[in-house]
Amino acid sequence: MHKKLLILFLALGSQTAFSQTTVIRNPEIAQMVAAISSDSLEHHVRSLASFTSRHTLNTNAKDGMPAAQQYVLSKFNSFAKQSGGRMTAKIEQFTIPGDKRRIVEDSPGANVLATLKGTNPEDDRIFIVSGHMDSRNKDVMDAEGSAPGANDDGSGTAAVIELARVMASHEFSATILFVAFTGEEQGLKGATYMADKAKAEGWNLAAVLNNDIMGNSSSSETLIKDNLKLRVFSESIPIAETEQEANIRRYINAENDSKSRQLARYIKELGERYVDQLEVKLIYRSDRFLRGGDQTAFARNAFTAVRMSEMNENFLHQHENVRVEDGVQYGDLPEFMDFEYLRKVSAVNLASLASLANSPDQPKDVRIDVRGLSNKSTLLWKAPEIGKVAGYYVLMRETSEAMWERKFWTTETTLTLPYSKDNYFFAVQAVSESGAESLPVFPTPLSR
Repeated sequence: MHKKLLILFLALGSQTAFSQTTVIRNPEIAQMVAAISSDSLEHHVRSLASFTSRHTLNTNAKDGMPAAQQYVLSKFNSFAKQSGGRMTAKIEQFTIPGDKRRIVEDSPGANVLATLKGTNPEDDRIFIVSGHMDSRNKDVMDAEGSAPGANDDGSGTAAVIELARVMASHEFSATILFVAFTGEEQGLKGATYMADKAKAEGWNLAAVLNNDIMGNSSSSETLIKDNLKLRVFSESIPIAETEQEANIRRYINAENDSKSRQLARYIKELGERYVDQLEVKLIYRSDRFLRGGDQTAFARNAFTAVRMSEMNENFLHQHENVRVEDGVQYGDLPEFMDFEYLRKVSAVNLASLASLANSPDQPKDVRIDVRGLSNKSTLLWKAPEIGKVAGYYVLMRETSEAMWERKFWTTETTLTLPYSKDNYFFAVQAVSESGAESLPVFPTPLSR
């Protein structure tokens, strides 16, 4: 009897040991994550919500959009003092063309942005973390009524401000832009202006992390209360896909492996690595039904972009006039937010952004050899042009799985694995000497 119990105990122990996961955190990133403050986030949300309206067309210099823009700019400028001259901030003004819908005639617009310059002069990559600072009522053209916009999108704007505060005193190889967009509710106007500019000027824009409605953990109707999950939306078939790219995608069945989807997986892995008590849920949609976000403006220009948003939305506090009706409080007010939840979501942004901005660039010309029948898989690639590389991970997952399941380390630029290319998907990412991982690259076929 004792012998049987001992065998059972050893068997259970072996299963437990096999299922253990080692979590290795970069100390500097962990320190930055720990520095994010729910009190600071709440302060920014309440400050933004105190302006009567942040409607894009509200020109009240004391209590409207211009005043809110000055608030964000003042915060960025205060953080810049800790950056050793690497952070600068400005309000970038532009003209929103009239569309006879939500912008009746040509109107002034402005984005507020802080630029944290990268320390590597050979690294021209740019990473954007964003939220939109404009708010709205039920009538999207109501530019004068009270529209606190605490969660939509004071939450995303507050996160951008807080990340700028924490990251300003740290160094990154690549450049980071912290952006508060204007005109999202009127048709993604501020994001479209910046995305079009980035394309026209040839920015090496590596990724966009857009944050919109991310500070509430209690749903309407279903009454779910849960601050343990975050949604990341990413496109499947790229909206800007060329016909040649479409032909390759169809040939290799890469509908679930767009660049934005690779970024979403990266955010899940890094976010869950550094942020406790939060699960990142991959949503296989570019956005929600009947709604949109600023990431779309970048996707239209073929940039890699995702949207981060709370898991359980409360529609009593979105796009509603502030009022009490039948004993129910409507309106996007700060008291309906969960600032500890907002801290965790902000931390996911920071962990992902900090790792990306210090990683090497992605491997170049990643191929999988499909020139012959084989039960092995051979991948080959070229070293990235930016950053020092210690080695590479070849990632592998079954075709039915959402996340990469295995990582194979190599210091070479080719690897042959005893797994059939017909049964698995693969990708390759470059790794720096400090362990920072690039975004994975899904291989294209090397054929006859």
